Amino acid sequence: MVKGRKRTMILTFMAVILMLIGCEKDVKAAEKAVSKEKVVETGKPAAKPELPKDIEWLTNDADPVYASPDAKKGGTMNSSILSFPMTFRVVGPDSNGSFRSAILENQLGLIGIHPNTENIIPELATHWAFDKNKKTMYFRLNPKARWSDDKPVTADDFAYTLEFMRSKHIVAPWYNDYYTKEIEKVIVYDDHTLAVVSAKPVPDLHLKLGINPTPRHYYSELDKDFVKKYNWAIVPNTGPYQISDFKKGKYVKFKRKKDWWAKDLRYFKNRFNVDKVTFKVVRDYNVLWEYFKKTEIDVFSITIPKYWHEKTKTQVVENGYVHKIWFFNDTQQSAMGMWLNQGKEIFKDKNLRYAFAHAMNIGRVIEKVLRSDYFRLEHGFMGYGNYTNSTIRARRFDLEKVSHYMKASGWNRGPDGIWAKDGKRFSVEVTYGFEEHTPRLVVLKEEGKKAGVELLLRKLDMAATFKKFLEKKHDVAWMGWSTSLRPQYWEHFHSDNAHKPQTNNITNTDDPEMDKLIDAYRDSLDEKEREELSVKIQAKIHEIGCFVPTFMVPYVRQAYWRWWKLPSPPGTKHSGGLFDPFGSGAGGLFWYDRAIREETKQAVKDKKKLPPVTIIDETYKMKMEN
Repeated sequence: MVKGRKRTMILTFMAVILMLIGCEKDVKAAEKAVSKEKVVETGKPAAKPELPKDIEWLTNDADPVYASPDAKKGGTMNSSILSFPMTFRVVGPDSNGSFRSAILENQLGLIGIHPNTENIIPELATHWAFDKNKKTMYFRLNPKARWSDDKPVTADDFAYTLEFMRSKHIVAPWYNDYYTKEIEKVIVYDDHTLAVVSAKPVPDLHLKLGINPTPRHYYSELDKDFVKKYNWAIVPNTGPYQISDFKKGKYVKFKRKKDWWAKDLRYFKNRFNVDKVTFKVVRDYNVLWEYFKKTEIDVFSITIPKYWHEKTKTQVVENGYVHKIWFFNDTQQSAMGMWLNQGKEIFKDKNLRYAFAHAMNIGRVIEKVLRSDYFRLEHGFMGYGNYTNSTIRARRFDLEKVSHYMKASGWNRGPDGIWAKDGKRFSVEVTYGFEEHTPRLVVLKEEGKKAGVELLLRKLDMAATFKKFLEKKHDVAWMGWSTSLRPQYWEHFHSDNAHKPQTNNITNTDDPEMDKLIDAYRDSLDEKEREELSVKIQAKIHEIGCFVPTFMVPYVRQAYWRWWKLPSPPGTKHSGGLFDPFGSGAGGLFWYDRAIREETKQAVKDKKKLPPVTIIDETYKMKMEN
């Protein structure tokens, strides 16, 4: 499937838990089906499948390039992660942390999406075609495509993706289910020609069928030891970088492939310029800032207002050694907020969910903590064009409404001011994983107490935070989700994924009407109908009240040492970060200038001041109101 883009660095820390896992239905049947299809699709039988004669092959070599011709190769980008990944696997137990994106973004799919035009562009396939049945896409592979171990990428690697993803041994029920129910088969015509067939006709077929390959030659036969055997395996990939070294708990290093097969292709040329990328584990954001000022880290996200307005009033910035940039994008917004676990007794009552929302003074946080730099998120699917319900308005802080809903359910204020009933107090734990968000939650705690709701703040490290959410052991999850080109509802709100661990339905939403709407949305082929269903689903989510939207940040703010250079404009319409080293869509646009590095080092040594630089780029600024 075509991959989504990253959000801002701040939200990514909380957001990047991608597709997780749902149920293990039909796995045995699927494995039998794969075994049967394998004989047909790998070209082994006497009669090979024949390619339809009326195919209209398409390609795209006309959309504008967005990398700079001035880019240079070389240098090392020193970046950071808050915690060491629990595995290098991208499926199975503990594989869903934020570091997973760094691995996946070095794996190309059949096709990609241009980050400005949103048109299909080539990746592993040079050409593609659509069948009239709206179920099938045909692809011609680039014969130059290679794995990082120099083995050729062939059509059989895509057939193997189905085998791999349907296997119970990868312990990934969501993928078992998806690749069984949603992808019918892969047909191999020859080494460089294949078709991917959807289980049913779908709109936006290219967003579903541009799947990634899986290297059959690398994996031994899948068995019950898969999870342990491949926990720290560095699997061959097709992208520009590969993990070259790591030390558990300390760092992970990537190295650029100097002879990368795609380096001169239209949409990859002048990109992925640094030789090495090092992710150091720095568990504290304040410590990370000190590392940045000492040049141990090259780029630092200053989206948080206190960094943009206050912390950057420091010598390295004021002397011009470090530059600041504020880049506005126009893209889908992360669903950042408070996710209420309806599996907990207190949130089974809709009145209490509504009361909780009205007790959260998000506006006060934006004004007091975030300096009005952030914007209120009205619901979880803003920025999706006609798929967005523009009439929904998030519940605002309102003491009268809190009182109305609580009394309607028979609750009364206790002697300490907190609502109580039958010996229970309206006291819930809010779990989060990012220390810099503590001031926001402290304000919500103070304001919530005025409304009679007690928040118990529980900060864990990122890995433990994700684990708790996925196991549905939280009361309130403080987090955001990554985005895609179209809204995704089944993973988060369908009953198939409720009341079971390791799924994205962390609110345990289990509503028959919601299920019908989501099923209809998934089945519909008519874009207008899908848009209408999307609007209804969002209204239903708002009515259920399981999600309290907080903030959206439709821009990127970063500080970077001046020897790092950016193209003009410095990013794309969908850029969630200007110094993302990986990602076929908008990653790898920056480059290193050795001469300026030497000039800067000399200026620091001589205590010479350079002109301070702050860039504000509104090329892609979206229309919005605070």
